[in-house]
Amino acid sequence: MYYIGIDLGSSSIKIALVEASTGKKVTVVQEPEEEMSMMATKPGWAEQSPELWWELVCKGIKRILKDHKISPANISGLGIAYQMHGLVIVDTDGIPLRNSIIWCDSRAVEIGNRAYKEMGEEKCDTRLLNAPGNFTASKLAWVRENEPEVFDKVYKFMLPGDYIGYRLTGKIASTISGLSEGVFWDFVENQVSKEVLKHYGIPESMVPDTVDTFGNQGEVSKEGAQQSGLLEGTPILYRSGDQPNNALSLNIFEPGEVAATGGTSGVVYAITDNLSVKESSRVNNFAHVNYRQDTHTRIGKLLCINGSGIQYRWLLNNLDVSSYEEMNDLASKIGIGSDGLSIIPFGNGAERMLNNQDIGTRIVNLDLNRHSKAHLCRAALEGIAFSFVYGMEIMSSDGAKAKVIRAGNDNLFRSAIFAGTISTLIQEEIEIYNTTGAIGAARACAIYEHGQEKFTSYMDNDHVMTYRPHENKELYQKAYENWKNELQLILKTKK
Repeated sequence: MYYIGIDLGSSSIKIALVEASTGKKVTVVQEPEEEMSMMATKPGWAEQSPELWWELVCKGIKRILKDHKISPANISGLGIAYQMHGLVIVDTDGIPLRNSIIWCDSRAVEIGNRAYKEMGEEKCDTRLLNAPGNFTASKLAWVRENEPEVFDKVYKFMLPGDYIGYRLTGKIASTISGLSEGVFWDFVENQVSKEVLKHYGIPESMVPDTVDTFGNQGEVSKEGAQQSGLLEGTPILYRSGDQPNNALSLNIFEPGEVAATGGTSGVVYAITDNLSVKESSRVNNFAHVNYRQDTHTRIGKLLCINGSGIQYRWLLNNLDVSSYEEMNDLASKIGIGSDGLSIIPFGNGAERMLNNQDIGTRIVNLDLNRHSKAHLCRAALEGIAFSFVYGMEIMSSDGAKAKVIRAGNDNLFRSAIFAGTISTLIQEEIEIYNTTGAIGAARACAIYEHGQEKFTSYMDNDHVMTYRPHENKELYQKAYENWKNELQLILKTKK
């Protein structure tokens, strides 16, 4: 028997097949094989077609079943992970009324900012654990304000993963974790926020039904089976946004456990039972996959760093180098602190952890007579690592202290300089595991069927290595303080 995991990203959809008994990966396919396009008809806009997502999901599932000669009857369940904060709206026939406004679309920023002030900052912080910001609720309010003829036809709103679940089962539903990421959830009342709905003019009837994160969320319908190639009656057993799911994939469930991602952007996702919102303007707070309603515990604090892997990729594209491996090798030949050269890596738009300031990438203290491309490689790795540490300091001040840090075996965490710098500065080990979001979504089905212990056992063979703090922390600390001083000077001049 097997589980299927669907990871709906904004660049592609990945679908994993794992053995139900062992959690062993059989295959992961990507649809489309090239990057999925976004529609940006105006600056700051980003949309995708929900119907295209569904077509690609069906194509990927059929491909897996055919290539591995697996009967649909041998699929025990499905798990769904998806790009967070997107908006899908459908009419009474379940047909999308417009393209999805996805996570990186910024059109609703001002609506969210206005709501934060009008609803009351303290009320938003204590009840929503976030400012309304550019999240799903604000995007739906944008539709109401700017496309009233579309809004009048809305039957239900959904998050991207909810739409895939709907197409599979015919049932429109979401989870508490999902509703919290859309900033629809009131953590004090333990229900959908009446304040948010009232302020934004959203009828309560538009809210999808709520299902458990782990559980039978609906079974594949006759139509869903015909289109996907699955067997009618196959259950969906799990769904989650991509960052909580990435944490789950790394077995991150308890307070003090932290998941880190070093892709195009960087993410630090920490589990806490502390409802502090001291840094709510810089750190987001959502119900984790194992959120406990009765005690308001298991909150996921999410910090995003836009200027992360994209900075290193820019160097790859613009230096005379052939690969990241060559860059890492060049960097290893340079000492800690990059001989005084610092790179401030925030060149990918406004940074929430810097209070939404857009300070760009800065190359500081470049000496044309001494510094080479090797120095640039080392300074970039250190600068990105320093930005992670800076973010972790913000999270620590907000009640989320790291005790266990885990990351996937991808991108920046393949660099010993990058991971070793973080490990040394925070004085904690970083465990690296060979898993992905799609594999995690598939394996999560076992939590409902067999319990969390079964899921944990799947990871026994995933451990790749552990980075441990170096003994010479003083040199790293000095380099970090120099970098932080440069950052503070830049931030002061921007005010």
